[in-house]
Amino acid sequence: MWYNTKAKELLGIQYPILQGPFGGNLSTVELTATVSNAGGLGGFGAYTLSPQEIYETDKQIKAATDKPYNINLWVSDHDIPQSGFTDEQFNKTAAAFKPYFDEVGIPLPEKPAPFSSRFENQLQVILDVRPKVFSFMFGVPSADVLEQCRKLGIVTVGAATTLDEAILLENAGVDMIIASGFEAGGHRPSFLDKAESSLTGTFVLLQLMREKIKTPIIAAGGIADGRGVAAALTLGASAAQIGTAFLACDESNALPIHREMLFSDAAKYTTLSRAYTGRLGRGITSRIAKDMIGKESSIPPFPLQTTFMSPLRKAALDQQKWDMILFWGGQISPILKHRKAKELMYALIEETTLYFESLK
Repeated sequence: MWYNTKAKELLGIQYPILQGPFGGNLSTVELTATVSNAGGLGGFGAYTLSPQEIYETDKQIKAATDKPYNINLWVSDHDIPQSGFTDEQFNKTAAAFKPYFDEVGIPLPEKPAPFSSRFENQLQVILDVRPKVFSFMFGVPSADVLEQCRKLGIVTVGAATTLDEAILLENAGVDMIIASGFEAGGHRPSFLDKAESSLTGTFVLLQLMREKIKTPIIAAGGIADGRGVAAALTLGASAAQIGTAFLACDESNALPIHREMLFSDAAKYTTLSRAYTGRLGRGITSRIAKDMIGKESSIPPFPLQTTFMSPLRKAALDQQKWDMILFWGGQISPILKHRKAKELMYALIEETTLYFESLK
């Protein structure tokens, strides 16, 4: 059967269908458990959580499912140079974004406070709670951490946006590699070069990786139905990871307006922008994202820009100025059909099965 892949064996799941782990407080225990209980691999994006919050979340997931699940962290969780973020740079940012703050009638925030990386402290929690799968983005954990995961039976999954990144991940000894195409919603998890230089489509990247590496590949980006899953498997993927279609489900922690936008005509138009977080990410096209094209030098590094934009986002939401907000979403959004995660999982399984049976 189509689902008897290396991913099924490695991950201990029934179907090689993974739910993308959403960062930024968009993941939920309910969504993670629903996907895992339906035979796929649920995922929880934990990069913004404190170690204690990860402990608590993991406890809740274990109470909601006895099936495998994935916890995701960001290896590189900031882009702030050693020299820091200067007053001169902040003044440039303030000048560029002041019209938007004026429009919603709130003052400009103060310069964002320095940021300290959480990753090392978060790692210890992963080793303590031992999820079946530990996935990571924006880099590769140390050889020592990967070895500890192996000893503990934790499957490691890295994300690549280029063939070079995939080769580096394979050489590091990760168990599976995500081919993250530029169609995907959310951040581009590039780590060897600028994200703007890492814009290969999912199915091209998958084929390049298939030729050059032996590590099982998970295709991610531009997949939202069974035909997409079948296409990924046909081209050599061992599993498909689906993000936007699950983000649009009621069980995610996306705001109701966010989910509605993913089902609206606006979802036909997405853009990659640094304007909201400082890192390149894809969402439904917004006025600010368009205005800031060519003005990227005014945008602070991640996550300082997230902090700076937070009050503007809140005010825009309160005032229903939807065109000022970048709602995360991938290019595949216009074909979304399901609002319940269980229904989406069953549809993915049924559609993929029907496709492969039609070939007999």
